[in-house]
Amino acid sequence: MPAILQVHDLVKHYGEIRAVDHINFHIEQGEIFSLLGPNGAGKTTTISILSTLIPPTSGDATIGGFSITRQPDQVRALLGMVPQDIALYDDLTAEENLRFWGNMYDLSGSLLSQRVADALQRIGLTDRAKDKVKTFSGGMKRRVNIAAGLLHQPRLLFMDEPTVGIDPQSRRAILDMVKALNAEGMTILYTTHYMEEAQELSDRVGIIDQGKLIALGTQAELTRQVGETDTIVLHVDRQDQYQPVLDAILTVPGTLRADSAKDQISVITADAEEVLAPVITAATASGARIRSVDIHAPNLETVFLHLTGCVLRD
Repeated sequence: MPAILQVHDLVKHYGEIRAVDHINFHIEQGEIFSLLGPNGAGKTTTISILSTLIPPTSGDATIGGFSITRQPDQVRALLGMVPQDIALYDDLTAEENLRFWGNMYDLSGSLLSQRVADALQRIGLTDRAKDKVKTFSGGMKRRVNIAAGLLHQPRLLFMDEPTVGIDPQSRRAILDMVKALNAEGMTILYTTHYMEEAQELSDRVGIIDQGKLIALGTQAELTRQVGETDTIVLHVDRQDQYQPVLDAILTVPGTLRADSAKDQISVITADAEEVLAPVITAATASGARIRSVDIHAPNLETVFLHLTGCVLRD
């Protein structure tokens, strides 16, 4: 099956500023793809171009086989958009807001009523359907914002920083909703500067910085790209001679280095999960008494710091 989204050499200039700099990537049907980067990296500009809100300076993208520059109407019919800014009317109720946006998608009658009811149930706000949005918390508004993007049952959902500025409980509810939507088959492009969100949600991650897509892949692929390794730490009973244990561990294929310090042995490997069992077997066979084992694996924060030299903060 061809990718639902193909991005081809996308560029956007604002005067001398290149907000998007020759970006290329694709999204497979059914995956969650995250664009991870700091504020100002080009995430929102990229998603605005892909949703046909602003034109690219050059390049193109196809969604469901339709060009964003030549066939924008067909593209919009396939998309759901959850913008970073709340796109709701404070003096309308949650239900009225959803009916308004449903009308924008050419929904009406009993179908619109059913879609609105389903959306309110999904976001857990059926009991607040008749309340004005201005009485809602920030997290509740964001949930209604998401519901508005789902009314027409899009094939591809764009979510631009959907958890910015809300409390931890509301963030948890939204992340769980994203995972539930994906489990039902929804394809999602998710932008965030929260490292833990990209790490929890994503099938693949694109790291974007200063308008450039500087890395792309699964989390395991990204860590391999920057040469990061896993560390297995064996906590052992202290003994006089560690060298026979270290020598035995290094006979295990996939181990790169083994060191001892006080009552622990550290093993460097490209894949801790693959070598863990044979490392333990080799260590115990050569006399080590293992009390516990820890595994320290690189994560997206390690990769991002390696690639950009900066740490993402809320």
